[in-house]
This record gives sequence, C-alpha cells and structure tokens, in this order.
Amino acid sequence: MTREYLKKATLTSKSDASDVKATVRAILDDIEAGGDKAAMEYAAKFDQYDGNVVITREEIEAAAALVPEKLKRDIQFAHNNVRRFAEAQKETLKDIEVEVVPGLIAGQKSIPVTGAGCYVPGGRYSHIASAIMTVTTASVAGCKHIVACSPPRPGVGVAPAIIYAADLCGADTILAMGGVQGVAAMTFGLFGLPKANILVGPGNQFVAEAKRMLFGRVGIDMIAGPTDSLILADATADPMVVATDLVGQAEHGYNSPVWLVTDNRPLAEEVMRIVPGLIDDLPEVNRDNAFAAWRDYAEVIVCADREEMAATSDDYAPEHLTVQAEDLEWWLERLSCYGSLFLGEETTVAFGDKAAGTNHVLPTSGAASYTGGLSVHKYMKIVTWQRATREGAKPVAEATARISRLEGMEGHARTADIRLHKYFPDETFDLTPNG
Repeated sequence: MTREYLKKATLTSKSDASDVKATVRAILDDIEAGGDKAAMEYAAKFDQYDGNVVITREEIEAAAALVPEKLKRDIQFAHNNVRRFAEAQKETLKDIEVEVVPGLIAGQKSIPVTGAGCYVPGGRYSHIASAIMTVTTASVAGCKHIVACSPPRPGVGVAPAIIYAADLCGADTILAMGGVQGVAAMTFGLFGLPKANILVGPGNQFVAEAKRMLFGRVGIDMIAGPTDSLILADATADPMVVATDLVGQAEHGYNSPVWLVTDNRPLAEEVMRIVPGLIDDLPEVNRDNAFAAWRDYAEVIVCADREEMAATSDDYAPEHLTVQAEDLEWWLERLSCYGSLFLGEETTVAFGDKAAGTNHVLPTSGAASYTGGLSVHKYMKIVTWQRATREGAKPVAEATARISRLEGMEGHARTADIRLHKYFPDETFDLTPNG
C-alpha cells in the first residue's frame, strides 16, 4: 500500500490511558462489601450530591415540567425512530425448530435478559441520546426491569431532559449516581433494585474499567474507549462539509481520533486549511477538546485509489465511518469493518448519534473488526432446546456412546447406554469406539 500521511497522529487513543484498575477494583470491592452505605459514601465524594438516589415519580414529573415542549417533541421523535429500528431488528430473531434426524427435533429460542442496567453519561455533556439509545432497545427487547443510571451534578441532580428521556423510553427506575458507584449499584442490586444481568452505555475510563472487571458476572455491551470517526472522501466531496464533520466528532474529547482518507490531494489540503478556523469558532470547552484531538490524534491520508481507501478504512475499523464519494453501493458492498456506516453527504454521524434510529453505542479502538454496536440483540439470549422420540434418539445415542468412550468420558457414554437398553431391550448395540 502507498498511503501518504499529510497529517500523522502523534498519539493514539491508548497513548495516555491511565492505569485506573487499582482504583476501580478498590471501589467495587468496598461497595460490594458495604452495600448501599458504601455506594452513598462514594457518591458524596465523587458526585457531590446528597439528594435522592432513586428518583421518585414526583421528581420525574417535576423534571419533565422543566423540559421545553420543543425539546420534548425532539426526544419523542428520536425515541420513535430508535424504537422502530429496534423493533425491526427484533423481527430478525426468529424462534426455529428443525428435525435434525427423523424423530429428533432441535430448536432455537430468543429470551430477553431480566434486568438491564443502562449508564447515561451526564458530566461534561448531558447525553440525552444515550438514554434514548440504551433504554429504548432494552424495552423493545422485553427486559422486565430496566435501570437508567446517570451522574447528578452537585446541588442540581440529574439533567431534567435525561430524566424525561429515560422515563419516556421505558426505564423502571432512574438512579442519580455516576461513575463506578453507579455501575456497582446496578450490578449488585443496591437500593432495593433487582441485579442487572447486562450493563450497557458509554462512560469515562472508570466506567469502562468497571464494566470490564464485572464482565462475566454480568454481560456488557462492549468495553469502549474514546469515540473515533473516519471519513472516506473523493474529488466529488465538499471540503467544507468534510471539515465540519471532522470537527463535529473531534469535540467529543481531547483524545477522540478523527481521520480523513481520500484519493484526492487537493481535497485533503483544503480540508486541512479549513479545519482550524472551524475549531476556533466553537464554544470554549468544545474548542479546547477539538483543538487537542485535531492536533494530537487526527490523521489525513492520501491513497492511490478507492480500493486502497477501503482497505485503509478496514484496517482502522472505525466506530463511525462516513462515505462522501461516488458510487455509494460499491462502498456499501466493499466495506466490512465499522460500527455504523453513513453513506453520502445527506447523512452524518450526528444523525446517528441523536435521532436517525440506528444505535450510537458502538465499538471503538478498532473493535469494529470483530463486533457491532448495541442492538436489541444484545439484550437477548439465544438458547437452544431439543426433544426426541425413542426411535429418533437411537442413532444419536449410539454415536454419543462411541464418541464419549473415545474421549475417555465413560459417564457420558453410560447416559446413552441406559436409554438404548431401556428403549430397545431386544437389540444388541456395538457401543465401543473401535472395530
């Protein structure tokens, strides 16, 4: 490959990853041993909030009253889109049964997990959309109890719009608690709640590490790092649109990589010229994040042709992948490693992040090479079953007995033997693996 880097990142998403393991392990151990009291002590320390942890119906209604009607309509619009898409996803999971051999029927059944714990970030930005994405999909899946957990702001509490969205989308309980203590509260079933069977939703490195440590005791959607985005653009792309989309994703955080891959050098150079001015025009916090992300993590790559562009993108396996190029169908068929794909200038990552219907909880840091993002399927257990007639069990039992003996598992073999002797007492079977 002949990739030419007009801009090369000096850091990667893992360059400054802090070793938070010891801190997170200590907090989880303390809360598991100390229960509600320990969780409240950490909440007082980190959240600096002394209001109700379990938000009451009266508080939910009071929060809803603070949300402007226009914003409520937007939240309802996004919720409906996410719900419809999740319902369509669920329809792809079908219960099946097949007669494997005459008389032996095996089947598949989809069962939702009982309890879902949905973490909704609320620190630097109030992630209303994360409440919509995580709670709606859990509700459509059929989870019996859904907890939404979001960090309260000191003296204020959880953002009213997050409370409104979580309630609208189907949360049974809303917790005003953030960080590791919030994740622990959902996992351990604190404050009188059922224990979560799965933890979902984005968060900072402490939340991500807590989910990693708890995986196995509970399911998780994924272990997420800083958000990342890649744009594939050819000579037909609008440099201003490309630059705006890159900056829009860079504002997520100082360590959020954004990449431009193109086969057109003039486009690349024009985008690089435009980006600094767009960053300067952002509000202060957004500007500082985007400036650092562009300076340290961004890359601009010129390739020989579209095949090389596609191969480069697959190597990066971005969380968000945008194509602003001709022949969108070719790209849709060719590309294979991404969390979510945005085809054409008429759509953008922000649409997927907020309101289009596809989920915005997606694999980061190259994880799109082996997994997709959050979907209704993540909350579903795909289990199997079987039943048989005695005649149907006969050849399976014979094969099972012989294979088990060859493996040295005599106890397994005898569970097959007993059935053959019971069901067919007048027959003789060769149940040895040799001969």
